[in-house]
Amino acid sequence: MACAKEPWDFQPAEVDAALEAKVKSAAEAALIDAYKVQVKQERSEKVSAAKKAALEGLDEDEVNAAGGILKTIEKKIVRGNIISTGTRIDGRDTKTVRPIVAEVGALPRAHGSALFTRGETQALVVTTLGTGQDEQIVDALEGEYRENFMLHYNFPPYSVGEAGRVGFTSRREVGHGKLAWRAVHPLLPGKDKFPYTLRVVSEVTESNGSSSMATVCGTSLALMDAGVPLKSPVAGIAMGLILEDDGQFAVLSDILGDEDHLGDMDFKVAGTENGITSLQMDIKISGITEEIMRQALAQATEGRLHILDEMGKAIDAARDGVRDGAPRITQLSVAKDKIRDIIGTGGKVIREICETTGAKIDIDDDGTVKVAATTTESADAAVNWIKSIVDDPEVGVTYTGKVVKVVDFGAFVNFFGNRDGLVHISELAPSRVAKVTDIVNEGDEVRVKVLEIDGRGKVRLSIKA
Repeated sequence: MACAKEPWDFQPAEVDAALEAKVKSAAEAALIDAYKVQVKQERSEKVSAAKKAALEGLDEDEVNAAGGILKTIEKKIVRGNIISTGTRIDGRDTKTVRPIVAEVGALPRAHGSALFTRGETQALVVTTLGTGQDEQIVDALEGEYRENFMLHYNFPPYSVGEAGRVGFTSRREVGHGKLAWRAVHPLLPGKDKFPYTLRVVSEVTESNGSSSMATVCGTSLALMDAGVPLKSPVAGIAMGLILEDDGQFAVLSDILGDEDHLGDMDFKVAGTENGITSLQMDIKISGITEEIMRQALAQATEGRLHILDEMGKAIDAARDGVRDGAPRITQLSVAKDKIRDIIGTGGKVIREICETTGAKIDIDDDGTVKVAATTTESADAAVNWIKSIVDDPEVGVTYTGKVVKVVDFGAFVNFFGNRDGLVHISELAPSRVAKVTDIVNEGDEVRVKVLEIDGRGKVRLSIKA
């Protein structure tokens, strides 16, 4: 290539046979014993102690070379045991999934939450429901668009027993979050059926293999806990591979962190009981055979169905309705020429509705109006107000109203959202009324019937009717 740099010949450093024998003699037996310990923390401590003992007395150059030798010894021990016995370092066979505990409603004030634990991997997942005003605005190369489903994955250092700085989102966190997003997104309901903006945050509290797949499971649970009608629950599992030079191989279901580190493949598979929604494969070898792929997918299906069964013990479908405290969205359609009346000059009317009722209002160009509120009273007040702007009350229909002003000749009543009408003193009661305040006072809630709407829009009401 005309612009490429000249390639340089790389030859790996030759292994010092004497040093290799010395390190192997000092560490192999201790490492074999360490990898018989099934508890991760205890195993890690024994492995560290064995390595430290093997490095004692070595000079700086020998220590650097010994690190590679120790890793080779570790790989042979772990991989050899799996190939020869079918038993993994935590005592499982190649197909067994670690114990699973799935819980929902872990955070009672959240709109939806789940705590998903698989072995020593755990994710606390929280769902928040928002309105159209909360959608993410994406400025992409092909143009601007809005996204109503956001999934954020956080992997703090303490989840793997480390102390580190928590700052910007790493590339790894972005990638794992996007993988989980792709797994769940096809199962979400359309905006016409569930007009909410969804934000999911997965906090990985502990990690020993495949926290991204734990995030998929936790997200599914948290969304259903929030009342999001998923088409089907979704789960994920990570598959591993040990492939020896002689062609022997073992496919591992639900891999540990050590098996990912010392193995040849990390193959993540997510989906429902009916099919796969997302895949991701990392391999450390030149390629895999069709036989390996078929076995990996078959074991992944078996493992995924098992995980879905365990998740179903906590929740197997969306709750009826959203939780208390979550916004309730009411949709109504208005004529396009009425949109400007709802908004008002400079947005005056819509601001007044929102400030008075506490609701949020989104208006689409096609006349679809979405009213979001955390209480039924707030939602009803905003909806009735909007209806009073775009519709007229019907003559002969009875409405609930509130007395807003009392005068000598009658009472003015606010009804039908934000319409005012007059109840003449003669329409207050069946018998003669001497004084209006004998029957009603300001602030009273009354039932009124519409008697007449004149050409100027003035409304005549009756209580006695």
